[in-house]
Amino acid sequence: MIPVRRTLMLAALASALLTACGEPAGTDAAAPQEITAGTSCSLDGMLLADYPGPKAQIHYAGQAGPEFFCDTVEMFNLYLKPEQVRPVQALFVQDMGKTDWEQPRGHWIDARNAYYVHGSRRHGSMGPTIASFAQEADAAGFAAEHGGKVYRFADITLEMVTLDGGTLHDSNM
Repeated sequence: MIPVRRTLMLAALASALLTACGEPAGTDAAAPQEITAGTSCSLDGMLLADYPGPKAQIHYAGQAGPEFFCDTVEMFNLYLKPEQVRPVQALFVQDMGKTDWEQPRGHWIDARNAYYVHGSRRHGSMGPTIASFAQEADAAGFAAEHGGKVYRFADITLEMVTLDGGTLHDSNM
């Protein structure tokens, strides 16, 4: 005869497993992946480890690994385009309040919960970039030191993330 305590534990385990089985496929939370020496940008093939500034990654539902971007501007540009129809499972950017600007490694945060500084004097791999931060105070401090304005994820627009590197507005050309 099975002791009552063991029976209750087995019943609780079975209930948890059945509940998990009822969840739709693809709801598992994606985890950010680290950049390696060979990690390249999904848009242009640049090696991410070779360039300064915040990086980004998009995890699409049904896709084994993320698509990496050597700049947050590239990630936003792709994500915000109306033709973007692939279901996004997760978006990650680096917390520039914790990682080194010149050699950013690790410190991945959920892009949708981050604070962003647009219009600063700091450049990323593709020129003008949007710095990403986990804490509003870090974003405000960065903006005070390097210029720019603090935004939330939902406030970033497609017009703010052109991939021209600022050349469309360069009157010296």
